Amino acid sequence: MTDDAPETAERIRLLANRLYGERGDEVARDVRDLVARHRLPTDDPRARGRRVPSEGDAMLIAYADQVRAPGERPLATLEGFLEAHGDALTAVHLLPFFPYTSDDGFGVVDYLAVDERAGTWDDVARVAASREVMFDAVINHLSASSEWIQRDLAGDEAFAGFAIDVDPSADLSRVVRPRTTPLATRFDGADGDRWLWTTFSADQVDLNYAEPRVLLAVLDVLCEYVRRGASWLRLDAVAFVWKRLGTSCMSLPETHAIVQLIRAVLDEVAPGVSIITETNVPHAENVSYFGDGAGEAQLVYDFALPPLVLHTLSTGDAGPFVRWLRDRRAPSDQTTFFTFLASHDGIGLRGSEGILSDADRAALARQAERHGGFVSHRTAPGGAQVPYELNISYIDALSDPAAGEDLRTQVDRFLCATALQLAIPGMPGIYLHSLVGSRSDRARAERLGAPRAINRAPLDRDDLERELADPTSRRARVFSGIRSLLAARAASDAFAPSAACAASSAAPGVVRIDRAGRTARATCLQNVAPAPVAVDAPAGHDLITGEAVDGRIALRPYEVRWIGR
Repeated sequence: MTDDAPETAERIRLLANRLYGERGDEVARDVRDLVARHRLPTDDPRARGRRVPSEGDAMLIAYADQVRAPGERPLATLEGFLEAHGDALTAVHLLPFFPYTSDDGFGVVDYLAVDERAGTWDDVARVAASREVMFDAVINHLSASSEWIQRDLAGDEAFAGFAIDVDPSADLSRVVRPRTTPLATRFDGADGDRWLWTTFSADQVDLNYAEPRVLLAVLDVLCEYVRRGASWLRLDAVAFVWKRLGTSCMSLPETHAIVQLIRAVLDEVAPGVSIITETNVPHAENVSYFGDGAGEAQLVYDFALPPLVLHTLSTGDAGPFVRWLRDRRAPSDQTTFFTFLASHDGIGLRGSEGILSDADRAALARQAERHGGFVSHRTAPGGAQVPYELNISYIDALSDPAAGEDLRTQVDRFLCATALQLAIPGMPGIYLHSLVGSRSDRARAERLGAPRAINRAPLDRDDLERELADPTSRRARVFSGIRSLLAARAASDAFAPSAACAASSAAPGVVRIDRAGRTARATCLQNVAPAPVAVDAPAGHDLITGEAVDGRIALRPYEVRWIGR
């Protein structure tokens, strides 16, 4: 650690001691050595300080191999798609692009290799040269086939303790589970059977952060991601990383200390790199990852938003959304929410706990099944199976694809949902399948025996281009509508993440969001109900269409009007 950063050096020492007690000072010295090896040169923009997200920022979420063309490496194909259509997208989140054995990339075999089916590190570098890139840091677990886990099982002292041994007869009833699969999985070890902690599946073995060498190895990986071009690091499933029997093993104080330690390291190595925590937990617990607004995550995934927007459009009731938004705050202007509606996983329900009722969540689960999706469950304390996640494309979650409803209504409803996401404070992330209005691929999910595969299908570049070129197609209408919303948002600092926000219901079924920036104001009106309604509006101009607005206006079902002034 350089002499000009004594406060950060002390932060690292205190955090290491909090985690490892009498071994803490030694761990802190190792961390300081790691920082010295990885610190970016001063001519790298990410070494000069953090760029706070603005109203012009938006991130595409995509698999590295999600857009494909014959004879091309998929990462190169994705780069071409972004060059042609990504003018409104300043960043891209590349979902895990490493070699893997399960879960479409989240059972990582090698943290520091690119899956040859997707491309090469050179391809990643070319994407990073044109826009900021978020790498997926899958640091809670590794594939059972990975070197770290295999060498631990083989008795290699250099990797001893990298996995977590657990007595299968131990009382694990208090452990919060995201799945219904067993928490302990049997493996063949050098000295016989070993039962290892496997939060997500038998192929995804949890890492043991109580062993300092694991923390140091992971920090080294994260710093290598920065060297390879990452401007953002998504800490996948980070709420689970520290285990202590007799507790929920979720969001423990040690977990927060690890996130704070990662932040302290990055503040020295690359202060322009931001951490985003992916913690699918109730909203109050989720926002705890902001910490004090200065020393933990700069952004947290807004897991309350997807189910809450779905509930709002499904019921036409603006009340719960408005009440939630009134109380939603980031702790400083250096922090904000990462807003999203759809993802590669589906629509998580836990973020709505304490906001929606159990009956509301059950209704959303039934609706997802009626609309051709699946419902994934988790095991709650006491053994009950409760809905955890809706596996379905977001447009299908909103509109039953078999109901014969006209395309305009379906697209308007989907764009209304997207408008709610883009109107509120935060940095938006838009999943590729949502950007282009994809339907659920239930046949693929059934063929693979994986409910999450319903919204992860690869896209043929030529087919996609043909549909986007047809202005009457579902894909073109959705894509054009989202681009218009993003352009309107980028043109007014009323939508800056730190701009003031006030929420109300302008009329039954209408969400009104008032934003105030340094130089501009905006009133966002979204009719979330299936009936037309007249509302009072301020004088100004429509940020989406450019037309003048003066006084009372009529809103069609699911119509969006953003009025600037």
